[in-house]
Amino acid sequence: MRASERAYATLRSDIINWRLTPGTVLGEVELSARLGVSRTPIREALAKLTAEGLSEPQSGRGVVVSEISLDHLDELFELRTALECRAAELAAQRCDPEIFSNLHHQLLNAGELITAEDPSRADYYQLAADLDAAVDAAVGNHYLTQALKNLRVHLVRVRRLGKDNPARLRDAAREHAAIALAIANRNPAVASAATTVHLDNSLRHLLSTAS
Repeated sequence: MRASERAYATLRSDIINWRLTPGTVLGEVELSARLGVSRTPIREALAKLTAEGLSEPQSGRGVVVSEISLDHLDELFELRTALECRAAELAAQRCDPEIFSNLHHQLLNAGELITAEDPSRADYYQLAADLDAAVDAAVGNHYLTQALKNLRVHLVRVRRLGKDNPARLRDAAREHAAIALAIANRNPAVASAATTVHLDNSLRHLLSTAS
């Protein structure tokens, strides 16, 4: 992996997981020392992050981690609904049902992963990511999965604004389980409907955190 790609991957992960919080200055000199690469790869990585909307130039400060808010959440979820509902429909038509049946059973028990012993919810979020990956694989459409990949970058950041509410996460796990079951049953209409319910509940929860 090229130095710029390593720098990009590290910084992208740090931003998405809030190790680098919105507004943090991404100074080339400091990052070069921290990541052990020259300033040229850092510059290339920052250009790529800016193109993705994860960083932005700020007058007098250089490049900073981009701010994130709930102001444009409706627009984000309009796109999310269009992409994820269609992906669920296609997955139901093209999937290996056994894969989604297994995910359904795991998601039914996902509430057990949401404990005080794991405040980062790493196991829970990994299971949700496994469902996303299974849908992407079943869909088999590069353009759709790439659009979803780009969208999820911002959704992961937005998720932190919901404050990782345990009750909401348990509800979301059940909603994910319903999506997995509908796909396993090869029912595109139900898969799309279950996805719509999940997204509507997620949006309402996020908006409630801002009130």
